Amino acid sequence: MSKQTLTTATGSPVADDDNSISVGERGSLTFDNHYTFEKLAHFNRERIPERVVHARGTGAYGKFTVSRSLTDYTIASFLQEVGQSTEVFVRFSTVGGGQDSSDYARDPRGFAIKFYTDQGNYDMVGNNTPVFFLRDAIKFPDFIHSQKKNPRTNLPDPAAMFEFWANHPQSLHQMTILMSDRGIPASYRHMHGFSSHTFSFWNSKGERVWFKWHFKSNQGIQTLTNEEAAVTSPIGAQQDLVEAIDAGDYPSWTAKVQMMTEAEAKTYAINPFDLTKVWPHADFPLIEVGQLELNRNVENYFAETEQACFAPSNLVPGIGASPDKMLQGRLLAYQDAHRYRVGVNANQLPVNAAKCPVNHYQRDGAMAGMCPAHGTAAVQTSRVNYYPNDQINDGAPVPDPAVAEPPMPVLESAWVARHGLADDEDHYTQAGDLFRLMNDSQKDQLTTTIAGGLIHASESAQQRMLAQFAKADPDYAARIVSAMESMR
Repeated sequence: MSKQTLTTATGSPVADDDNSISVGERGSLTFDNHYTFEKLAHFNRERIPERVVHARGTGAYGKFTVSRSLTDYTIASFLQEVGQSTEVFVRFSTVGGGQDSSDYARDPRGFAIKFYTDQGNYDMVGNNTPVFFLRDAIKFPDFIHSQKKNPRTNLPDPAAMFEFWANHPQSLHQMTILMSDRGIPASYRHMHGFSSHTFSFWNSKGERVWFKWHFKSNQGIQTLTNEEAAVTSPIGAQQDLVEAIDAGDYPSWTAKVQMMTEAEAKTYAINPFDLTKVWPHADFPLIEVGQLELNRNVENYFAETEQACFAPSNLVPGIGASPDKMLQGRLLAYQDAHRYRVGVNANQLPVNAAKCPVNHYQRDGAMAGMCPAHGTAAVQTSRVNYYPNDQINDGAPVPDPAVAEPPMPVLESAWVARHGLADDEDHYTQAGDLFRLMNDSQKDQLTTTIAGGLIHASESAQQRMLAQFAKADPDYAARIVSAMESMR
């Protein structure tokens, strides 16, 4: 391979990359060191704000292959034919820590998939758990603040964590999962992924069904204990994924969905849009629909993984949102975070760019340019930049009524106000059911881990938490009390 000439950012050849221009061997630099200044100025701007949550992560490319046609349920183009394949980019992450934190924190794991479909990008932005701590987005900032480091000491603060949970019984189900033996995945390859939220499919007849995604690891589930995590390399999960793919050991997941009709949703005992609840598989069985495989690592971590922008509002025709209050908040917050963190034209970066034609009337903003996925696309050009206009017959883009989503059903007696989910205040049954599925060893691990954090909380928070555990299962609370007594 022939040598390439080193250049400036604008392509001019560089004569010397080791020495600045100075007044003599020991003299000051001169003001015509434009190349030195270029390097230093760019270096000062190499970092963008890290994500407030999901800051530490790793990603890879792959494919999603349909194993069951969903034509009867959705017009989503990438789910129509058995054998149909769609390119994807997947990012895994921890949630609470910064980029300098460990891959092996006891923490949920992000599981985000970007499907580059022929009708635009569809993002499934989920976690490795089927539920979450909250069911209304208004509480998300408070929750994350309570899980981050103490604002004075900058140290982990289990007292704040448990005080939040004591005040929000809706968190009990997810907290039980987090503190269980599945709280620390051994690798990103050895964990499941879930949409957690309820979404909707709609078909060519305008019929809607509610659904949830489940991605089951074909490698099986592997986890670490607290003791194992403490002596494991903090970069281990990222290293494991990169090395497995480089070695041709491509990880994969079986994609499944649960579906519920609109009629079932109206009468089902559990609120189907409550993010703190699961749909029992006995009532809504898992249906296999495809295979997800990762087979290519990124070339540049910052350009691809760090600047990858996922948002649950990135939907395609045939897939819609639901009345899930937490999801509704995320439809705004995620895109807003990317506009702040990466820029208003983040979707023009290669990792985020659609693989299909992009035609819109959005213009300008920082880093505006041609869409790199199809260099001649009519975005950011001299063409008309408003709608409606008189250039429709000359190729200016127009809306397509054929992809309109059918009306979303609402309660006939609904009124605008601040509504809690008072119709479903059972925060304990599903957490108790999960506890009762565990064997004695798993129950001891769960309750010992909880006790190790709860013991740092105030007496009031301890009593409120123990009351929640007792409502889930008396033995749940009793084991925690016993573990805390042994730690005093």
